[in-house]
Amino acid sequence: MDVQVGDVLVMKKAHPCGSREWKVTRVGMDFKLVCGGCGHQVMLPRTKAEKSIKKILRGGVEV
Repeated sequence: MDVQVGDVLVMKKAHPCGSREWKVTRVGMDFKLVCGGCGHQVMLPRTKAEKSIKKILRGGVEV
């Protein structure tokens, strides 16, 4: 899956704050994501993150 820094990921499950959108700030073996609702930062292993992605938005357009 082609995920780049700056992409916005729409996940299958919502964060407890209610937002499903996460901005990618680091890519590698792990993804560093920032919640679009509350700004919470998390590090997820690539495999777990890729399973949870519903769609990828790059520049506001679905990839």
